[in-house]
Amino acid sequence: MRTGEQVEQVRRIPLARTIWRAALAIGWLLVGAAGALGENPKPTDYQVKAAYLYNFGRFVEWPDNATSKGEFFTVCILGKDPFGPVLDKALAGETIGGKSIVARRISTPQETGNCQILFLSSTEESRLNKIIEAMDKEAILTVSDIPQFSERGGMVQFVVEDKRVRFEVNLTAAQNVGLTLRSELLRVATVVKKNPPIGN
Repeated sequence: MRTGEQVEQVRRIPLARTIWRAALAIGWLLVGAAGALGENPKPTDYQVKAAYLYNFGRFVEWPDNATSKGEFFTVCILGKDPFGPVLDKALAGETIGGKSIVARRISTPQETGNCQILFLSSTEESRLNKIIEAMDKEAILTVSDIPQFSERGGMVQFVVEDKRVRFEVNLTAAQNVGLTLRSELLRVATVVKKNPPIGN
């Protein structure tokens, strides 16, 4: 369970609470069919993570030249896709900045040209340092659940605390490429790192 201090912090910030509730609500919607069949309706970790990816798009600001790329707001997955259809369902019919949100699966960092959010699969752990280095100048929000992702230069790392999906933020990495993470998002994060990431 979250500590009393964490609970009180979320209660004091309506928009921060909205992020948390929206992520969980979308996760519940994604398993509605399973619940109707009498199965355990609790959202899986990746259903909650998919909902978070959508909410990150609502609470991060990109430079104008980054959001003007392409006709869609694109969430890319690099490496083996752990979401399956869950991510597409979470994004279906949603918009950010007047653009429809779509999910795109890619296999190399060179394919990130139209991505606003990039989720790095755990299959990319062995080449993570090279990927982070390649993305160093790109205004793309990098997200992963790879261990120590935020310490190695990634921007948002999913973690599990007390059986709940939460996230850590490397604020320096995001700011270095011109991304602005709104305070409401930072207040929901379990950790906000403001120091330069340790060596690549």
